[in-house]
Amino acid sequence: MTGLNAAERRQLDVIRRFGTVGALLLLLGSLGAGAAPVFNPVLRLPVLSLFSRMPTVSIAVGFTGVFMLVLAWLALGRLSRPSRERVVSLPQMARTLVMWITPLVFTVPSFSRDVYSYLAQSEIAALGMDPYTEGPAQALGVDHPLTKGVPTVWRETPSPYGPLFLSAGRIVNWLTGGHVVWGVAMHRLLALIGLAMIIWALPRLARRFGVHPVSALWLGAANPLVLFHLVVGVHNESLAIGLMLVGFELALRRMPWVGPDGPFPPLQPGELVGYAVGSSVITLGAAVKIPAALALGFLGVMIARRLGGQWSRLFAVAGGLFVVFAVVLTAASLGSGLGYGWVATLNTAATIKSWLAPMTALGFAAGGLGILLGLGNHMDAAITVSRVVGSVIGPLIAAKLLFDSFRWKLRPLTGLGVALGAVLVFGATVQPWYLLWAAVPLAAAAGDTKFRVVATGISVALAVVLNTTGSPFDGRTFQLPYAYIAAIIATGLAVLLARRHLIGTPGGRVTSGTA
Repeated sequence: MTGLNAAERRQLDVIRRFGTVGALLLLLGSLGAGAAPVFNPVLRLPVLSLFSRMPTVSIAVGFTGVFMLVLAWLALGRLSRPSRERVVSLPQMARTLVMWITPLVFTVPSFSRDVYSYLAQSEIAALGMDPYTEGPAQALGVDHPLTKGVPTVWRETPSPYGPLFLSAGRIVNWLTGGHVVWGVAMHRLLALIGLAMIIWALPRLARRFGVHPVSALWLGAANPLVLFHLVVGVHNESLAIGLMLVGFELALRRMPWVGPDGPFPPLQPGELVGYAVGSSVITLGAAVKIPAALALGFLGVMIARRLGGQWSRLFAVAGGLFVVFAVVLTAASLGSGLGYGWVATLNTAATIKSWLAPMTALGFAAGGLGILLGLGNHMDAAITVSRVVGSVIGPLIAAKLLFDSFRWKLRPLTGLGVALGAVLVFGATVQPWYLLWAAVPLAAAAGDTKFRVVATGISVALAVVLNTTGSPFDGRTFQLPYAYIAAIIATGLAVLLARRHLIGTPGGRVTSGTA
C-alpha cells in the first residue's frame, strides 16, 4: 500500500471540511435542541439564545450536522479500505479526527442526559453518602440543582457505575464546586481521555492481529457512534473501553508470537510484569463499567495458549488473573470509601423497557400477542421471562467464544468483541452506544470485508436513531417530521455541492491537497 495521490488528497480535504461543517452544525443545533441543563446558561446569551426559541429549527440544524458527519465518515471509509492500493495515512486520519472532534467538544450534551446523573451521583459520594443505596432525589432532594438535571426515571435509582468512576466524579465535583456547566466540561475531558486511549491502542492492536491500523481507526475511532455518544453524549463507556484496550495492549507487548504447534519459548524478561500491569488496567476499566472485566477472560486465553495451551495452564492463568482482579478491584472499592455496594446495582438499567433490546422487544411481542388472543395482559411477566432467557444466552455465547479462542479457532480479540456484543445485546437494556463495546475491539481484530460492511450499516442506522434532545417528544412529536425533512433537504443540497469529491472517483489533474 502507498499514500494517496494528489487527486485523492484533494478528495480527503473536501471530506474533512464536509465533516467539520457537519460538526459545527451539530454544535449550533445543540444550543437549542441538545440535552441542556435545567438552568441553561445559553438562555442568557444575546444571540445564541435564539436557537432555544426555535426548537424545530435547532433539531433540523442538529440532524443536518449528524447526516453530514455520517456521510463524511462513509466517504472517508472509501479512502481507508484495506483492499485499496493507496490509503489514508495514520497522520492524515489523526488530523481528520482532530478537525471533526474539535467543534464537538463545545457542544451542549446531546442524545442523552446521562452526564447529569454522573454529576448528581458523584455529589452524593462527595457528601459522604452512599450512591449505591440512595438516588439523587432521596440523597440531595428533588429541588437540588443537580437532581433537576437527572431524567425523572433515574432520580430514585442508585448508581450503577463502578467506584473508580464515582471517585473521578467526586474529584470533578470538588474542582467545579458543583457547577453544572463546568462539571459537564470536566466529564467531557474524562471522555476525551478515554477516546485518546482508544486511539492509542487501536492501531497497535490492529497491527498485532493483522488488521490495517487506518481501517481500525476509521471503524473504531472515527465511527459516528463514537463522535456522537462518547464525545457529544459524554458517556463513560469512553473511559471504560479505553482502559480495557490499553490494558490488553500493555499485556501483549512482551508476549512472543506462537502458533498452535509451537514452539513455546520460556517466559521473557518483563513478560509476567506486562501481564500483571495489563490485567490491572483492564480491571480499572471494570471499576468504571463492569463489562470490561470480560477482557480478562480472553487475555487469559492468550496467555494460556502462549504457555502451551494445556488445560492446566489455562486454570493456572485464570487463578493468577483472578487474584489481580480481586486485589485491584478491592483497592478501588475500599480506597474510594464506597465499598462493594456497586455490585448490587449493576442491573439498574433494567428498569427501562426499551424496544432496542431484542429480548425486551420479544417480551413486548409475546405480551401483545397474549392480549390479542384474549389471554389477559401479562406483558410484565413476558418481558421478565424473555430477559431471563437472554441473561442465560449471552453468557453461554461468551463461554463458547472463550472455548473457541482457547482451541485456536478464533482470534481472542475477535472473540472478546463478539462476546461483549452478545452479552449486551441479549441484556435487559440496549442503547446505541452499547454497540461500541463490540465494534471498537472488533475494529482492531476483524479485517474481513463482510464484517466491515455489516458494522458500517449498523453504525449508520444507530447513529441517526436518537434525537439530539435526549428526551421523549410527548405532546410535540409533530416537530420531528418537519425537522427530519428539513435536515434531509439541507444535507441533499450540501451533497449536491460536494458530490464529485464525496461520491465520485478521484481523478483529474490536481496540484495541491492535504498532507
